[in-house]
Order: sequence, then structure tokens, then C-alpha cells
Amino acid sequence: MEAEWDPFRLSEALNHHLRPDPVAIVACAAVSEDFHARFSAVERQYIFRLMSRRAPMVHGGGGVWRVRHALDLAAMREGAAHLIGLHDFTTFRASMCQALSPVKTLDECRIEAHPLAYGTEFRFHLRARSFLHNQVRSIVGTLERVGAGAWAPDDVRVALEACDRAACGPVCPPEGLYLDHVGYPDDPFA
Repeated sequence: MEAEWDPFRLSEALNHHLRPDPVAIVACAAVSEDFHARFSAVERQYIFRLMSRRAPMVHGGGGVWRVRHALDLAAMREGAAHLIGLHDFTTFRASMCQALSPVKTLDECRIEAHPLAYGTEFRFHLRARSFLHNQVRSIVGTLERVGAGAWAPDDVRVALEACDRAACGPVCPPEGLYLDHVGYPDDPFA
């Protein structure tokens, strides 16, 4: 027998069982029978947090990638500009990626710097209809190399056009990667 759940009560019940894990249901809504959380999505937004500072992270260390060197924000932004639009992202695709095509449209690749008392936090905002496996981490890892001065901003364009995984910069660690938003044509949370 299937029960009709009130969305608020369902979210409360799920949150009760999720404790003490660091995850929570913030909204719950009824959807149609043909709704699929992954395949019905028309947009995804990721944030990647990167901390530039010499000292180890004390708070939130598992939620941010720390590098010990300074990063050039302007250079990273210049490199990121080469990735906006419709491209073959084979270079930024994991070898185990199951996507049928490496051709994707990256709608946004914005980088913000947040100076703090002991370092700078960089936030990478990436938005697209869909992403390839490890695409965000590959892009951030490559842009970090640009920010560190190991790559020129135009090297990002060269790597993209190579359509060769070997041309990619290093894949950054998963610490710091957050799925920030998923958009649907008939957004049940709107």
C-alpha cells in the first residue's frame, strides 16, 4: 500500500533518519509520476571552493581544496573564458565517462575571490545543462595551474582544442565540490 505523504512531514521524517550525517532535506515537493531527478533536469550548477593559504585548514578542511601558493584571479578568469559555449570537452572528460557525447555547452564559468584574514578563498561557479564525469574537477584543476603560473591562460584553449585527455591539467580532489542547484522545466520548488 502506497501512502500519500505531506511534503513537509516527509522532509522532517527523512531529516530525522539522516542525523548525524552532514546532509539535510531543505525542501520537498510532490512531482508527477514521470519525473526523474536526473533526467528531467535542464540545468545544473556546481560550486568548487579552493583555499589559497600556507597553513592547514582547521575548520571545514574536508569541504575545501587547499593549495599552499598564491593564485592569479585575472589569469584564471582569462583561461576560463575559453571554456564558455558549445565545445567538445573530451580533454576534460574522465576515461570512464558514460555520456554518449563529449559535446556540451558550458553556460557559465565564473570565479570569485574572497580575501580572508589568512588566505584567499576562490569560488568557481559552473553552470550547464549537463556535465561529463569529472568535468568540473578537471576544469578547476586546469584553472588552478593557470592561477599558479604553470600554464598561460591561452593553454586552456589549446588543451580544449586538443580533444585529448592527456592535454588536461590535473584533476583536483573532490574536497570543495558542491552541487549547488538543479533546475527543472516545471520547477516543483518554484
